Amino acid sequence: MAFSSHHVAVPLCFAVVSVAVAVIGHNLAMPSPLPAVLGVCSLAGMALIWRDLSSKMKGENRTLSSLLSQYLAVKGVGWLGRRQRRKLEADTLNVKQVQEETLLKRLRKNANTCYGRQYDFSSITDSNFFRARHPITTYEHYRDLISRIAVGEEKVILAEKPLILAMTSGTSGPSAMLLSTKDTNTEFFLQGVAVCLEAMRTAFPATDSLQRTTKFFYTPTFRQSEAGIPIGPNSSTPASSKHMLNLYTTPAPAFEVPSEKDTLYLHLLFALKDPSVGTIESNFASTVFYAFSALQDRWQELVDDIEHGKVSSALALEPIVRSRIEALMKPDPKRAAQLQAHFQDGFRGIAKRLWPHLHLVLAVDSGSNQIYGDMLRENYCQGVPFYSPFYAATEGLIGVNLWPQEPNRRYLLCPRSMFCEFLPESSLEENTPPTLLMEEVKEGQNYELVVTNASGLFRYRVGDILKVVGFHNQCPIVEFQYRRGQMLNVRGEKVSEALFLDALKTAVSQWPGAQLVDYCCTESGIMGDSIGGTDPHYQIFIELKGVRNLTEEQRYKLDVCLQQDSAVYKSFRTKGSIGPMRVQLVADGAFKELRKHMMAFSNTSPNTFKMHRVLRRKEYADFLLGKTVS
Repeated sequence: MAFSSHHVAVPLCFAVVSVAVAVIGHNLAMPSPLPAVLGVCSLAGMALIWRDLSSKMKGENRTLSSLLSQYLAVKGVGWLGRRQRRKLEADTLNVKQVQEETLLKRLRKNANTCYGRQYDFSSITDSNFFRARHPITTYEHYRDLISRIAVGEEKVILAEKPLILAMTSGTSGPSAMLLSTKDTNTEFFLQGVAVCLEAMRTAFPATDSLQRTTKFFYTPTFRQSEAGIPIGPNSSTPASSKHMLNLYTTPAPAFEVPSEKDTLYLHLLFALKDPSVGTIESNFASTVFYAFSALQDRWQELVDDIEHGKVSSALALEPIVRSRIEALMKPDPKRAAQLQAHFQDGFRGIAKRLWPHLHLVLAVDSGSNQIYGDMLRENYCQGVPFYSPFYAATEGLIGVNLWPQEPNRRYLLCPRSMFCEFLPESSLEENTPPTLLMEEVKEGQNYELVVTNASGLFRYRVGDILKVVGFHNQCPIVEFQYRRGQMLNVRGEKVSEALFLDALKTAVSQWPGAQLVDYCCTESGIMGDSIGGTDPHYQIFIELKGVRNLTEEQRYKLDVCLQQDSAVYKSFRTKGSIGPMRVQLVADGAFKELRKHMMAFSNTSPNTFKMHRVLRRKEYADFLLGKTVS
């Protein structure tokens, strides 16, 4: 039986102290019985630790040092997570005061910058004064200021130099360049990672093991600003996780491979070699879905490599990198035969067959990633629980999911991460809309989030629309609804991403044999002369498995389903103000190609990419139009 962390922490500390006292006692001629007694106690403590370590499920071919380092890391983060959870609980009991403290901390730290002097941060004493003095802002407010920082000017917005110039994913417009600081990263780890790992281990006790995790992430390409500040994504990367790579199935040399496609192959190769994988992890469910899609395409090649202990010659690897990776490969015909049999049985539920002790998929599967989470649960990862831990953005940590086992993704706002304001959904088009504070929002209402963060954004409109679904003590619990720029709106009907996806899933369920792979929408005004016709309407691009064509009746079914779900859309359709949507079936792999095209255009990393559900760039829509097969 595994001991509690308290039972382990006490003997661990006692053992260390005992050894130290024994050594000191020897040097200082301490009375002889005491060092001996302490030595015995230290051995007893070590025995308890060893018993706890031995009781946990472990990965295969692990060295003692790697097991011990993972054990200590798990215990350390567990202790930290419980501590941070207690702090969070205390903060939720007095949200108004905590938010005021968070705001004033940000203002005091940056009061002596050019920006802080412009708005006289040093004289601001509370949130009401701040809201009266400082306007609500968007990215345009900061564009020139960030450009000055990029060329080396100091103390423009922040008192400290930023760690990186962080590129956003650009789902609702052009990619923006924001600032990321040490404080942002520290808050994310303490208030986000530590708290969520504790929630995960409480909800899924089997994850408190010494199994390895397969983590799908990639080494992004950074460029340098004129002042030498790195420009790139603000997300978990192999470099930022270098001290934790021994926890993952993928070996360190694989992260030196620049190609995402080749790195993914290596992720899969080393994951398949280890039948004891305990967790599959990535920033987003989309990355996990793409990984399983690649596995379905390349499983025979992977099995051959495992059988013969080699790495496919199709991978473009530097000779020294290939040599280091192949040194970790040994022929394993037994495992290869197991894998061959599993793959030949089909891919529905494949994850649990490949890794019988797989406990969890850890990835964000809300918002634009909901479709990928649904497809994984229905197909590749049947029977495996999912945990969507964070609600976060390039701007920083926003909320944590304290309810891992609930199907609806709810996030408790973190009152010490950012100072939050809320614009009621009904006032979004006003020039100077009033805001509400955390303690003023109402359950059941939708709001746009406005934040003041640790990295130089003040009263910044994030663009996310949230629904308050409850409170934890005094602190709001929210569900993500949609991005402002990701609504279909040709006549003022405002069809959100969630509303459209529900209608699409209903329609696809009525198309015999069809399985949804991916989709995008655009408005006819974006397409212009590409499609002809005069009535404003939606252009829908869908990739399906299991069907090669759609009848006109099937296409129209999607329009009918949306009318059933949206009374406003139905009224415009009935009046003829909006024409029938046009549904285009695109070729297999079209969305994988679109993803590459989008990432190249926006300099987005695979670690942070989110598919745009409503296309605002004509070239993206034209790209999919060129992939249409029906």
